[in-house]
Amino acid sequence: MALEKYGYFSEDGMEFVITRPDTPAPWVNYISNGRYTGLVSNTGGGFSYWMDPRDSRITRFRYNSLPWDRPGRYVYLKDSDDVYWSISWQPTAHEPQEYECRVGMGYQTIKMLHRDVRSEITYFVPLDDDLEIWLVKLRNESFEPKRLHVYSYVELCLGHALVDLINQPNDQHFNLAHFERTGNAIYATKNYWVTHRGVSVEQPNQGWDRYVVFTTDLQVESWDCLKDAFIGKWRSEQNPIGIENDLLSNTDITAGDACAALQSEVLLEPRQETEFVVLLACVPAENYRDKALSLIGKYRSSASAQTALEKVRAYWMEYLSSVRAETPDREMNLIVNVWGKRQSWVTFNANRNAGYYHGGLLFGVGIRDQCQDLMGPLLSEPTIVAERIKEVLSHQFRDGSTLHNYFKLTGQGEKTGHSDTPLWLPFAVVNYLKETGDWDFLTNVVPFQDGDEADVLDHIIRAVDYVLSQLTENHLPKFGPGDWNDTLDYVGRKGKGESVWVAHFLCYILREMAELLEYLAHQVICPSSSYLTETARRYRDEYELVKRAVNERCWDGEWYIRGIRDDGDVIGSSRNKEGRIFMNAQSWAVISGVADEERGRLAMSSADRLLTTSRGPKILSPSYTQVDPGVGLATRCVPGKKENGAIFNHVASWAILANALLGEGNRAYDYYRKCMPMVQADPDPDLYKMEPYVYSEYVTSDEHPTFGQASHSWLTGSGVWMFRDALDYILGIRPTYDGLIVDPCIPDKWDEFKVIRKFRGATYEIEVSNPNHVQHGVARLEIDGREIDGKKLPILEKGRRAKIKCVMG
Repeated sequence: MALEKYGYFSEDGMEFVITRPDTPAPWVNYISNGRYTGLVSNTGGGFSYWMDPRDSRITRFRYNSLPWDRPGRYVYLKDSDDVYWSISWQPTAHEPQEYECRVGMGYQTIKMLHRDVRSEITYFVPLDDDLEIWLVKLRNESFEPKRLHVYSYVELCLGHALVDLINQPNDQHFNLAHFERTGNAIYATKNYWVTHRGVSVEQPNQGWDRYVVFTTDLQVESWDCLKDAFIGKWRSEQNPIGIENDLLSNTDITAGDACAALQSEVLLEPRQETEFVVLLACVPAENYRDKALSLIGKYRSSASAQTALEKVRAYWMEYLSSVRAETPDREMNLIVNVWGKRQSWVTFNANRNAGYYHGGLLFGVGIRDQCQDLMGPLLSEPTIVAERIKEVLSHQFRDGSTLHNYFKLTGQGEKTGHSDTPLWLPFAVVNYLKETGDWDFLTNVVPFQDGDEADVLDHIIRAVDYVLSQLTENHLPKFGPGDWNDTLDYVGRKGKGESVWVAHFLCYILREMAELLEYLAHQVICPSSSYLTETARRYRDEYELVKRAVNERCWDGEWYIRGIRDDGDVIGSSRNKEGRIFMNAQSWAVISGVADEERGRLAMSSADRLLTTSRGPKILSPSYTQVDPGVGLATRCVPGKKENGAIFNHVASWAILANALLGEGNRAYDYYRKCMPMVQADPDPDLYKMEPYVYSEYVTSDEHPTFGQASHSWLTGSGVWMFRDALDYILGIRPTYDGLIVDPCIPDKWDEFKVIRKFRGATYEIEVSNPNHVQHGVARLEIDGREIDGKKLPILEKGRRAKIKCVMG
């Protein structure tokens, strides 16, 4: 495997082991407890923030910097002959005797051997407190004693990251940082904190409400809080003057570019080992010293740090236990059992907002994004998901419309008018209810963004009714300034354009809402059953009207068009020279039931014929080579990249789902396997560039010379959708209101597979055999030796384990 040039998955799949530091791009991990978050690369790069990467950034990161991936979180060692190096490889970029980075569940461990000093640094965030811990181990492998200077270093941002980026010469006038022997720590904050969105002359007249604390359990000999003093003139992190001078300058600052640098000393006898910790914490500004000293006392020893790390490991073992699959495909097992769940946890908690490719500076938390990303954590942490849904619902307006995005700490957001955004609210609630059966959740009262409040059920009904109120005279949804595809942003800005994809999605939601309301009316004790029944009937009527409009106006002969422009022209049609067919318009016709079986199969066959490459299906084809102002940003993207003809993994996930619904197991699996990151990376990891253990947003298609190059890793909805595709539709184990459906759609070459699925407190041990090598169909289903009719397993009492046997045929 070509991938082994850079690394491999551990035997249990819980770690990706990187075997050389010079990866094609920074290969990143997230350390987080959901409040305090750090991004850590395989060479110690990255940044940290508390709650919001724009408004409460702790450390600085320089985007598009050369050298790459600077700054980060560094520990330097300096030997008695004045040679120094960093134990994460960067930023000194020396040639180590040995190197290894273990990308783990909630931690990143970098091991090196250099100049006969074996080092190991593990970065992680404890579950209960808002700090990151660097657990460091050193061993002298030589036969001579070694006296080493140790320098721990971070570059500080302190508050609003966008202001720091664009107005740093002025912003640094408000930095405060000093060292105190009490606590052996540097304390830093900013006396001025901007929280409003966008550029304004308005002065908020407030300081940052947090303090950063930086300490170690080694005795601090010297320190620096001024970056210029530590780095020096015309130098960089690679050759800091402070290290060359041995002792640092003991600078405290009331203005200036802030850093936190601590210098200590260790003496290692031959073959002797030592351990120490470095803590980077974020505490409330009020009584910050007392709160900091409490954290320092709790974690400033290697023993307490190790205990905290074991708790992180235990948390992830439990989190991942919600589902366990054993299929003939090892890579699929890695996605279902470990990395799909891990990536969806990160996208849910980092809000697709803080990454190396999404800087966390502009857009905040996406409503649409959160409502999809929760499908991963929902299996393991439904209570947390419930709270997040209520948070998202609180940014809905009384008329049913919503903000498109918001910032967690300020509540500010942007109402863009994207035509699909309100519909993701019922999508989230329906998924939550199918997994949990928590009907009381619907009675939770949640405020609106513009005042007043309503229960959850009222919120989602208003969302649907708002979209229905915006239909055109053709009974199709308006396109507006974009739908799920944000780059089709000028198709409908004048209010006349129509989105076929939103029509499909609306039909899907109408069908789901009707089913929910009917279930509530007939199966759940509900005093308003007549209202629910009537609303369900109204939604089914609207479903048929929109479905008819799509099939009469938007069928192109072999596939569905993507939309109708403000000027009346169409996109995604055989009449177009470019952008003739879009995958989403075909896949969602099947997912929503808008297409009958004949049209659904023809549409997906057309998509397969015109969009499929050796690396997966494209978002559209042919790519736009000419800018079309009536379509928008998609036509300005480079052909073959991003939304202009790339292999867009989110889109591919829906194509997989649609094929599974059609019973096309071979094609669904073929797409799935092609799109898995480790499969995509393996032919040429240098071309692919991105991490092979998580999905990237897109892979460059055959319409560009860099066919096979990926970009925008980690924070993509494809992570959670690919996880749920595999579990719910290929393996076919998916929840519904009154049970667990078993309906596999697999490649016909598979003989069997097994799934252990936790569901509402019970555990289902499912064995599926495929003796006749079919792609789809259930011939027999048993629970604990008793045959049951249909494909639905009953809800079991909590704590029970049941053995399920399914025979396909």
